[in-house]
Amino acid sequence: MVQVYNFLASWQLFPEKCTFENGITPKSGQYRIDSIQQGHALSISSNWVSMDQEAFFSQYELIPDNQPRPFPDQQLADTVIGNVLNAATLQVILQKNEETVLEVLHEIMPNGYLKIKYLGKNIAGNTYCNTEIYHKQMSVLPYASSVGSVAIRPTREGVIKHKALTAMEEQTQMQLDQIREQIELLARQAQEIRKRKELSLMIYEAKLSFKPQIGHTYHLYQKRDGSHILSLVAPAEWGGAGPFEQFISSVKLLADHTWMEVTA
Repeated sequence: MVQVYNFLASWQLFPEKCTFENGITPKSGQYRIDSIQQGHALSISSNWVSMDQEAFFSQYELIPDNQPRPFPDQQLADTVIGNVLNAATLQVILQKNEETVLEVLHEIMPNGYLKIKYLGKNIAGNTYCNTEIYHKQMSVLPYASSVGSVAIRPTREGVIKHKALTAMEEQTQMQLDQIREQIELLARQAQEIRKRKELSLMIYEAKLSFKPQIGHTYHLYQKRDGSHILSLVAPAEWGGAGPFEQFISSVKLLADHTWMEVTA
């Protein structure tokens, strides 16, 4: 589950950045991914409000181990398959009668946004691709986070000249962009701390047959009984996962006794 940490958050929809080839276009929306069952499963939920003020909600659970499991809405699909393709891509496949009816690709973009692609077929049998863009949801701020939230207009004709208004809008946009970048940086740092904490808890619950040294790199494996073990031996030295079920990640012990994921 180490690779899904980047996805665990509450995400806010950017309606203006989305493209919809099928279904209802939302006015606003929220997408949430949580870790459940002691980190072995994910809960995915979304709620939308349409342009007509209609509310929609959906929720389901999956285990990202590339194995089919029953899907709660049997009218839509029989089974759901979750698969972590890499640290930035989470794939969800819905199947009915052993055929894929919808593929949902979750991708963490370089700017930290979440891009979700829905690949499916409409009622007429034609393929479609809906793309949604989300940013991590922050707490409510005491100031506007975009110029779109600040409607600035002259109170009467001629009071604010066109050039002055343009300059003012450019300056406020620049300042708000700087604040947004700072907020996003803090959010990324907070997410990284949370990731280190959850990884550290997993490691400290694992079997340790030696005393880890600060600054050294070790290797986390999952055993066949579902428990974890920390080893000095890298996957390349085993020629794979070795005697264990699977290799989880290479990790390094930091000075504050938290652990971080590293590239072996």
